[in-house]
Amino acid sequence: MKERIVSVDIFRGATILLMVLVNTPGTWTNVFAPFRHAQWHGYTPTDLVFPFFLFIVGTSIVFSYKNKSVNSATYKKIGVRTLKLIGLGLFLGAFLISFPFIKEWSEIRFPGVLQRIGVVFFFTSVLFINCNWKTLLGITITFLVGYWLLMTLVPVEGVASTLERAPNNLANWIDVKVFGSHNYKPDYDPEGLLSTIPSIASSLLGVFTGLVLLSKQEKKATILMGIGGSLLIVGHLWDIVFPINKALWTSSFVLVTAGWANLILALIYYITDIKKIQFGSIFKYTGANAIIVYFLSSFIAKIMGQIQVGDTSLHGWLFQKIYVNNVISMETSSLLYALTVVAFYALLAYVLYKKKIFIKV
Repeated sequence: MKERIVSVDIFRGATILLMVLVNTPGTWTNVFAPFRHAQWHGYTPTDLVFPFFLFIVGTSIVFSYKNKSVNSATYKKIGVRTLKLIGLGLFLGAFLISFPFIKEWSEIRFPGVLQRIGVVFFFTSVLFINCNWKTLLGITITFLVGYWLLMTLVPVEGVASTLERAPNNLANWIDVKVFGSHNYKPDYDPEGLLSTIPSIASSLLGVFTGLVLLSKQEKKATILMGIGGSLLIVGHLWDIVFPINKALWTSSFVLVTAGWANLILALIYYITDIKKIQFGSIFKYTGANAIIVYFLSSFIAKIMGQIQVGDTSLHGWLFQKIYVNNVISMETSSLLYALTVVAFYALLAYVLYKKKIFIKV
């Protein structure tokens, strides 16, 4: 597009900075409730962040591949980017700062955020370049309904399946059987294998939003508001029988998070692309190097967590020395630390953008 849709860039960048914010508190033991994930069923604002990014991945795929031919060159481009994302994720999961610089094999986590982004990007891209919107809609519905039926009707080793965190939860059971000790937790992984199916649907819903933005429809913001509101209603109704759950990435969770994504994107689109009001430039700068900002934030946080300073880590030492005092609460101190980290990466994104450095993964 000769004229970029500014709201998409802003949404992408804001989502990345929110991911940095919720992933780097001063201390995990003192975090305000909205910045925590739900214990199991239900959702908090923090639970919206990752599905928002998968949603905008789908929207961006529409812009990137709308004119691409279905040939080996296109598949190669998709495949290479997928492998890069998965490789970066595996690197984060295995990295140590000390020799031999890689964790013991049994301690390496195989699933992860970047790995899921890579897999979702691959399937969404391939489906988009090969299917029309009606077929994509059918696939999305099949993924969501099929996952619901699998999770609620398929028994686990002869025991009726449950949606609780238990051995007879199908998604958890598959992750343990396939990945063994290479999971986030001994009994499950929030970026697990089976739950990747509905996460692809999160991205496909973003594709439909991209198609609306590229269409010649008038009142696009109104259309997105209608889509968002409808998804929210259906998602919350589905919650009655298939609870909203990020760890399981339930179908109701997919619809509710995509609903909020459409509503927020519609608002930003109205402000920036319709009313032409200058807004959120720093988010636009971050969105231009979204993956590298997320990777660096995770990588540097990992390093700071491994460097020992006395009886704590460099991360803990900085937090205690600079942010902890007797005037404000520990939760506020923890949030201020996270905001400082966000400000650093926003500044880095600004410098990269102004120097026209765009690191594509």
